[in-house]
Amino acid sequence: MKVSDYIVDFLASKGITDVFGYPGGSVTNLMESFRVNRNSIEAHVVYHEQAAAFAACAYAQVTGNVGVAYATGGPGATNMLTGIGHAFYDSIPTIFLTGNVNTYERHGDLPIRQKGFQESDIISVASPLTKAALVVDKPEDVRFILEKAYYIATSGRKGPVLVDLPMDVQRGEVNPDFLKGYECVPDENIDNIDSIKRILYSYLQESERPVFLLGNGIKVSNKRKITKDVIDRVQIPCVTSMLAFDIFNSNERYYYGFIGAYGHRAANFVLAKSDLVIALGSRMDIRQVGAKRENFAPGSKLIRVDLDKGELSYKVHEDEVDICADLGEVLNALMEISVKNYDGWNKTCSDIRNELDGLDNQLPNLFVEKISDCIPKDTIITTDVGQNQVWVAQSLIVKDGQEVLFSGGMGAMGYALPAAIGAAYANRDKIITCICGDGGLQMNIQELQYLVREQLPVKVIVFNNNALGMIRHFQEMYFNNISYQTKKGWGYDTPEFYKIAKAYGIDSCRINKPEQLEELQDIFLDKRPALIEICIDEDTYIIPKLEYGKPNQDQTPLIDRDLYNKLMEL
Repeated sequence: MKVSDYIVDFLASKGITDVFGYPGGSVTNLMESFRVNRNSIEAHVVYHEQAAAFAACAYAQVTGNVGVAYATGGPGATNMLTGIGHAFYDSIPTIFLTGNVNTYERHGDLPIRQKGFQESDIISVASPLTKAALVVDKPEDVRFILEKAYYIATSGRKGPVLVDLPMDVQRGEVNPDFLKGYECVPDENIDNIDSIKRILYSYLQESERPVFLLGNGIKVSNKRKITKDVIDRVQIPCVTSMLAFDIFNSNERYYYGFIGAYGHRAANFVLAKSDLVIALGSRMDIRQVGAKRENFAPGSKLIRVDLDKGELSYKVHEDEVDICADLGEVLNALMEISVKNYDGWNKTCSDIRNELDGLDNQLPNLFVEKISDCIPKDTIITTDVGQNQVWVAQSLIVKDGQEVLFSGGMGAMGYALPAAIGAAYANRDKIITCICGDGGLQMNIQELQYLVREQLPVKVIVFNNNALGMIRHFQEMYFNNISYQTKKGWGYDTPEFYKIAKAYGIDSCRINKPEQLEELQDIFLDKRPALIEICIDEDTYIIPKLEYGKPNQDQTPLIDRDLYNKLMEL
């Protein structure tokens, strides 16, 4: 059979039903194989390779299976790099297929930049952003490389693998019965579960104020349910990273919000007052713990659980206890060990939350609360990067079956709309809500045409404040309030998005008050694409916000000092 047919068969055999890409000369064999095998796997043509990469990531995030995107060589391959980096930093299992020139057209050792048209050394370029970048040099290597790519993408800490496919290899012929397979080597750098149980039991018995810090690893490893079971059983307060804020419904009794620079004040106070932090699958980066890592929960002992031993090398506390283990094993252990009664500590945390409730509500946060009322259960929400992302994390009221997709580590503007496309194919029964800012939407606005062409049930909500609000806020704080390149009239501008949507053929409207969303609830329930432009005429901010060097719980705008001291003394 032809190699490109073998590739498509391999993907289908792994339960992958949808892939995303953009046509190009060096992937025409692959495109033809997708056409021939379209009953088993469907290839979706978006309008930019970056969008294909983001869509594949969202497909993987929702299904838990591998996401796949393809692009031609040269500019097509390089256009996917931002999405590849997103998959790398957020641990998303993905395979990116890139076409390239025929093997006999490669420049090899010749001291020239390029021999074949659109030839590029994508392996060298993509390697720092992938778990592995592989090339199929000969048709008979295809099974070995694909099996290796799939194993690497899905094993250990998940992530992206790039597979480069020269044109003559794609059209080459192979006999599947005689292809060499890949033999995986399991990772043995995992700590013993019995010793982990002893550590957890010992530290919890000594603790009076323990807290769980739950990270994106819970979502990546599909451990939401058992995590909820653990929290219900041990009745210990928990906080999350921003990426993991949707692990629980917003009304979860023991959940106090997400932590960090833009996090909930209550969550940061609870951590500051704890005597033990058990971090499960959280990188504990600077946005979470602050630039001065030693100031994070300074009165607490710290246990960190992560599958990636490399992450544990970046210490928060010098005396922290690091556990390299699978989260599922650790959560099972927590279901078995006995714990104390923490009613007094839970009351303290509840008092902190009550004292701070509603302190930082602004107009954008009120809009997000109203959006929450409109979005039905079992909805997937994608957000872009910027102020809109933080407003969602701060104020979205998460309901049963809802899931929120972010671009976390890469922080890529332009993510939300293509991610909504991928999510729509990952679960075809769900309506997708795509929330973005005016800057982010313009990064991949061409994908509105995809929504129209395929009539996807994606509701696009764009916050238009005529500014790149997060950067404008930085300029206000650190550059004498000069909004150069970030605000209307200062080298930046925005269109009337609802008119653009109408030009694409999408039902759209424009509003400027939160209560107007109540009149638009029906839009969120049907299966047609729609766009709502929310116009905000005032300068917008993210509050609370942590200034450099401050302890996490002392965010700006500063709360009344009497209240601050009262909470710290509880």
